[in-house]
Amino acid sequence: MSASLELGDIFRAAGPAWRAAHAGRLPLQQLKVMSAIEHCRTAALGGHVAACGDCGHWRIAYNSCRNRHCPRCQGNAARTWLAEREADLLPVGYFHVVFTLPARIADIALQNKAVLYALLFQAASETMMTIAADPRHLGARIGITAVLHSWGAALTHHPHVHMIVPGGGL
Repeated sequence: MSASLELGDIFRAAGPAWRAAHAGRLPLQQLKVMSAIEHCRTAALGGHVAACGDCGHWRIAYNSCRNRHCPRCQGNAARTWLAEREADLLPVGYFHVVFTLPARIADIALQNKAVLYALLFQAASETMMTIAADPRHLGARIGITAVLHSWGAALTHHPHVHMIVPGGGL
């Protein structure tokens, strides 16, 4: 059975051509993240040999990049976070809601991240709280779990907030 395809495999295969096609238009931070993911758990970051003292079997264990955007490095942290959040769930249905900054405002956010991201969180949470409190909808006070994503799937600046919203409340 072959190993599953990972993001690092895709970046190593297609990254050089993609970077060349987008030369001069990519933020340095994105290039650094791509490089970290490409080199994660490869010889480029070094490693060590783990050996069994009884049978003599050995294997090479390469170092990880530990980048917060790397799915290999953050996969376990994501699973732990999810398990902790699931323990807090109410026995109701939940909804995934996304609030996105319009492109022109997103451009301004590149230079004013703290202010505009705070406004995005505030507007999104106030909207959800207002709708949920309305008796025509839920008529309750709700809790929200919200996470900011500043990049989209295409690795372009695309600020948006993902919310997990319960179908019930106080």
